[in-house]
Formats: sequence, C-alpha cells, structure tokens
Amino acid sequence: MKLLTDLDAIRTLTQGRLDNRRISGASGESVSFRSVMVCGGTGCTSSDSNKIIAALEQEVTGRGIQTEVEIVRTGCFGLCELGPVVIVYPEGIFYSRVEIKDIPALVEQHLVNGKPYDKKIYEKTRQGDELLNFEETDFYKKQVRIALHNCGVIDPEVIDEYIASDGYRALAQVLTTMSTEQVIDIVKRSGLRGRGGGGFLTGLKWEFAARQNKPQKYVICNADEGDPGAFMDRSILEGNPHSVIEAMAIAGYAIGANQGFIYVRAEYPIAVQRFSKALDQAREYGLLGDDIFGTGFAFNIEVRLGAGAFVCGEETALIHSIEGHRGMPTPKPPFPAVEGLWGQPTIINNVETLANIGQIILNGADWYAAIGTEKSKGTKVFALGGKVVNTGLVEVPMGITLREVIFEIGGGIPGGKKFKAVQTGGPSGGCLTEEHLDCTIDFDTLTSLGSMMGSGGMIIMDEDTCMVDVARFYLDFTRDESCGKCTPCRIGTKRLLEMLDKITSGKGTLEDLEHMEQLSLQIKNASLCALGQTAPNPVLSTLKYFREEYLAHITDSKCPAGVCKALISYEIDAQLCRGCSLCARKCPSDAISGKMKEPYVIDKAACIKCGVCFDVCKFKAVAIV
Repeated sequence: MKLLTDLDAIRTLTQGRLDNRRISGASGESVSFRSVMVCGGTGCTSSDSNKIIAALEQEVTGRGIQTEVEIVRTGCFGLCELGPVVIVYPEGIFYSRVEIKDIPALVEQHLVNGKPYDKKIYEKTRQGDELLNFEETDFYKKQVRIALHNCGVIDPEVIDEYIASDGYRALAQVLTTMSTEQVIDIVKRSGLRGRGGGGFLTGLKWEFAARQNKPQKYVICNADEGDPGAFMDRSILEGNPHSVIEAMAIAGYAIGANQGFIYVRAEYPIAVQRFSKALDQAREYGLLGDDIFGTGFAFNIEVRLGAGAFVCGEETALIHSIEGHRGMPTPKPPFPAVEGLWGQPTIINNVETLANIGQIILNGADWYAAIGTEKSKGTKVFALGGKVVNTGLVEVPMGITLREVIFEIGGGIPGGKKFKAVQTGGPSGGCLTEEHLDCTIDFDTLTSLGSMMGSGGMIIMDEDTCMVDVARFYLDFTRDESCGKCTPCRIGTKRLLEMLDKITSGKGTLEDLEHMEQLSLQIKNASLCALGQTAPNPVLSTLKYFREEYLAHITDSKCPAGVCKALISYEIDAQLCRGCSLCARKCPSDAISGKMKEPYVIDKAACIKCGVCFDVCKFKAVAIV
C-alpha cells in the first residue's frame, strides 16, 4: 500500500499550486503568486500559443519574477474561436487572441503592477467598469464540466497535477475496496450511455463482457474521431489524458482484462504525444503494470494509430484494424463483448465515455444520474461550429435545448443573419430547423426528429446555406468513406450523390425526389454497419424539413441561397458601383472590366463563379442572381 501513501503525499505537495488556479481575488488586490494558464490545445497551438508561452517565460525571467509566477500549458478552455487564450489566476482574467507583441505589456501591467492588460481582455467579461468572472459569461455559466473537468486547469503533461486534482483516487478505491460486481453496478446505476454515437448503456456492456468465462479479455478506447468538425475526444486526450488511462484500468478490473488498447487517429499528433507521455508516467508511478496498489491486479495499455478511415470508428472495423487487417465491419452478433479482439471478449468505449468513469466512482451513481433526463443521464460535450458566434467546445447537461446551446452559449448567428438549421451527429446525423430549437438535447429526442446525438458535432447554418448542397456535401463524405464491403452502402451512396449532383446542377426532376427517398430507406435497412445505415440521414431530414428548396432547384432552376454555381450568376449594379476596380483586381479569371470611377461589368461567359467579387465589394454592388 506504499503507493497510496505516495499519492497522498503528492496531493499534499501539489494541492497548493492548484488551489491558486481558482478565482478568489479581484483585480487590483495584492496577490503574491499568479498562475498564467495558456491553452495548449490544437486550435491555440496552430495560432502560435507555444510561442506565446516561450515569450512569457522569457519576459518573466527577464524581470526576475519567476518565483512569483508560474506559466502553465493547459488543455482546451473551449472558446477556440478566441485563441490563443490566456487566463491569469487568481483574478481569473480572460485574455483572448493574444499575440507575441502583447506579452511585454501584459507582463508589465498585470504580472508586475497587478492591473489587467485592457487591450486583450475578453469583451464578454466586461460589465461596465467591472470585470466578470469568465465562468459567469453566457458561454460558460450553463456548462457542467465532467468529462472536461481538468481541461484548462492542469498541465496535462504533469502527472502530479492530475493526482492533486483527485486523479487515480477512483482507481485506488476500486482496486482496494470494491468488487468487480460493485464497479459494474455503480456504472449501470449512473445511467451512463456511450458517447461515441451508439448510446448503449456502458455498465450493461461491461456486464456482458464480465460474464464471459474466458482467460483473456481486452479493453479498447475508441479515439478514432472522424466526424467533420468534431474534436471532443481530441481535446480530452490533449487536456486530461490520465482520466482515460485511469478509466481504462477501472474497466479492465471490472471485466477481468489485463490489456488495453487506445485506437487514435494519427492526425492527432498532440493528443498522441500527450497520451503516450501520460502512459510512461503512469507506468513509472506503478499505476499501470503488475500488482497495482499491491492488489495483484495487472493492466497495461498500448497505443495503436489509425490511418484516418472514418469506417474504423465502427467497433468491428476498429478491431480488425488493430489486428492488422483492413478496417471493414462484420455482422453482429456476436458482439465484441462476447467475441471481439482476436476472438476474445472486448469492451469498446470512446474517450468521452471513459472520461466520465472516474468522476462517477468518486461522486457516486446517484450524483451522476441526477444530471440530465430520465433516459439520457449526465452531460454531453459538443463541438460548436459553422455560422455561430462562439465556435468551440462546450459540455452541457443532457436535456438542455438547442436554443440555449446555439443562442445563449453559442452567442447566436453572426452578422445579423437568420438561423436556418443545425446539423447534429456528424455525417450520420440530420438537419433540424427553427421549429426544433426548443427541443431538448438527448439521445431519444434527436433520433425521433430524424437526427442523432452522434459523437457530438453540432454545425450551425444561417440563411445563406443551401440545404440541398449540405446533403450533397455529407453524401460526398460518406461515399468516399464507405469501406465498400456491402453493396447498399458502396453503390447506394454513390447513386444518391449522383442524384444530388443532378439537382444542384439544375438538371433534377421530381421523380428524383421519390427515387432518393426510396433508395435512402433501402440503404438504411440493408447496409452492414452504422456508416451505411445512417448515411441517408442528411438526405431524408433535408427532404422532410426543406423540401421547398429541392423543388426550387428542380422546378424553378433556382438555388434560393445562391450557393449552387450552376444556378447562379453574378452581376454588378451600375447604380451602386463606385468604379474602385477592387473586384477586377481580385478576379482570378479576368472576367471583370471597366474604367476607374465608372461602373464595371462582368463577362458571364468568362466568370467562373468563384464569388470573390461578391466578397470583396465594399459597396454591395455585386449581386447574386
């Protein structure tokens, strides 16, 4: 039991540092120590947050205040659109879009003189002359962080910080005080359902595997997050990797497995690097390997990189890929919990599902079950994208409405545009309309409306979106990602896409709509796996809720949103044109001509309909017709 004593000592030593990362003081008060948290997620890293950290360290050292300031690279704060994000504790001042040139002044004003650096303060935290706690802003105040509970709080590459935030306490509790039946029971009673899209009860899946009388069993973490615009699992692995390791070990104990695998996209280099480092640290501390906590329980985890095939998010295809075969699904039953990896009982949970496990063990099944709805317990992480003010990552209780997420947390539609649709569930989901905004977000409600929860992508669309083109975009994706094993998916998605291409080019017929509906139902009913079974959802939902747009394309040869190139042209209004020549200078096909200070004209035969002229005109003289 020495390891337990060691972990308690680490918590004691590190707790003070973490306690400082709490909003406890007001700006202007005397503060003896500050924590500068810099987002190290993929989004902020792509905006040079690593250089921000280097500049901060150099500036702090140069001013001799390194004993009074800690600079911490964290996981995602959620407001990705505002990156690079820097938060200074204990005041909790939220800085957005920080640039390297801002660092000297930020250090001078805030870290040396104790006055916030006004230029980069997140505007939504201002309330008159006061600065709000950023957690009180609309983006944060309705969120409940469970899966994301350490993201933005700890350095994900320092195991001591995870331990100090109650990390590995759940594993210790499970191994030293609970039977396997008790572990499965608490997960079952919590009501936790799979967050990867299927929504199957996690505890029930574990129970099926535990019942199998086999000497070898496996635990797999599915981190093959392939939905366009989705980055929930990536952010957890980048910001809180030990939560997944701890949960996998707990799952291994519950079902009687001694080996785990994480199957993660190779396109996630930061996540892979941090998770691999976390594995090394856990092994070094004796939290993975043989005889964990002196209980005789052994568990190890290996990393397997996926090559970017969307179909490998399907559990049987994923299993075949780990085995070294081509990632193609197989019929079920038998289910993996009975016969999975190398023919042995295997449980597969995605990253977000596992990130909830430790919190459920520590806080109890009733605590978790009290959050959410009757059949959809807990919280769900969503990646907000598209035409919404606050793009980024949010974690909200199940049962919240679409309106709350889009217009309160998301900040609504930018540019004064009108909301048109929201697509949930990635390429497998459907598009919902304004009439659905007050519907609750839970597994059953979204499915009943013709969409789905999926892994958590949520794409917002405004009035300038063509819904026929949206359906075509997603069909193009699923057609490319089909593994080709079954005919309904391989051929059916191709035929659906051909009809959508026909309609968006102005050559569709009313009979095409009937054929699309029939073919969509056949694909759903006959495809081998969920990729094919859900591929027609964008088509069926847009046909149901936006049928008038299909009819406009077919009967009027018109794209109401002005998106489908074959059905639009560009014209310059001579009354509005000021003759500035900007459109002509930017036109890539030299299709615009004229004289300075006189109206310009577009040669429609030479125009490639790229839309550059429309985008750059400052006088709104270019119109889509």
